[in-house]
Amino acid sequence: MSNLDNLFNKFEQAASSPAGQLAAYKAQGKKAIGVLPYYAPEELVYAAGMVPFGMWGSNKKTISRAKEYCATFYCTIAQLAVEMLLDGTMDGLSGVITPTICDTLRPMSQNIRISMSDKMPVIFLAHPQNRFDENGLRFTVSQYTNIRKRLEEIAGHPITDDDIREAIKVYNACHVEQRRFVKLAGEHPEAVSAVKRSAVLKAGWFTLKDEYTKMLKELNDELEALPKVAWPGTKVVVSGIIFDNPVLLQIFDDYQIAIVADDVAHESRTFKTDIPDDADPMMALARQFANRDHDVLLYDPASAKNRRAEYVAQLVKDSGADGLVLFMQQFCDPEEMEYPYLKKELDAQNIPHIKLGIDQQMRDFGQARTALQAFADVLALS
Repeated sequence: MSNLDNLFNKFEQAASSPAGQLAAYKAQGKKAIGVLPYYAPEELVYAAGMVPFGMWGSNKKTISRAKEYCATFYCTIAQLAVEMLLDGTMDGLSGVITPTICDTLRPMSQNIRISMSDKMPVIFLAHPQNRFDENGLRFTVSQYTNIRKRLEEIAGHPITDDDIREAIKVYNACHVEQRRFVKLAGEHPEAVSAVKRSAVLKAGWFTLKDEYTKMLKELNDELEALPKVAWPGTKVVVSGIIFDNPVLLQIFDDYQIAIVADDVAHESRTFKTDIPDDADPMMALARQFANRDHDVLLYDPASAKNRRAEYVAQLVKDSGADGLVLFMQQFCDPEEMEYPYLKKELDAQNIPHIKLGIDQQMRDFGQARTALQAFADVLALS
């Protein structure tokens, strides 16, 4: 087995077995904090000497107990996160952070607080809508300061400013390698299948960032050394919240549809914005949130200019993709409301696209297979 294959296997093992990752860290005496989607300050968890553990639902579970707490129109990402907390899957956690960045996450955070009241601490996080000015920055700092205090209680020791500065360095270094991987995966689809690409990025949610960055850099160096190979299939950009189901991703590989870039919340949106230099590390984290842009869930004072749609269209052009695949999470109102504006811009710039509705309880992807095969055929002829 080549070193490249060995590295891919390590990422796939971490991505496919979050419970195993959690158990391994617990065996090392480390505490872990669940982090729900998205834009929570993971750096504070890392600075506390604990493991930030991403919670983005599950492709292997069925919603059952969560129905007692969640409305039926909550997206399956949110409901399955609650399900895993209720059914014991996440019992190894020492706490959970619940951001409230959408209309589902806001009430769901209270559902988690009630259902987990006797099990683990639940840390509430409210991001400001107007995050840009000094008032917004101060509000973000106040929210992060509360999280810092709660994490100190769980960790049993203070989190110093130097601890946070070191965590910021670690996370920024990880962002560099994550962006480098996305670029290299787009350049070498013959080596990085859609399934492998997802596994590499997904593993970062269940692995301490210093360990993950070291492994990712080794993988990137291997990919960078590969010769350029002409790709016989089509190339696409993928957009949406999450699309990490290996069965769904295998369809891309079956029809030689290479993912050369993404506008996905679970992937590139998370690491495209670095944490800026600031004398106050808490303010640096707040400024990172203020600097995040082109996200359907973030307030844009210039939204009438359709900036986000223009950004997505430009991403397709810059990446050399033939078109865009949009995975729309069922019951996600922000995505559904955005789609007409996104479609208008894509059509105006003659960018072919396809929209597929998904949720994490789907097991049969027959319709998606037919649609993606037809889309690949159309792109091949254009």
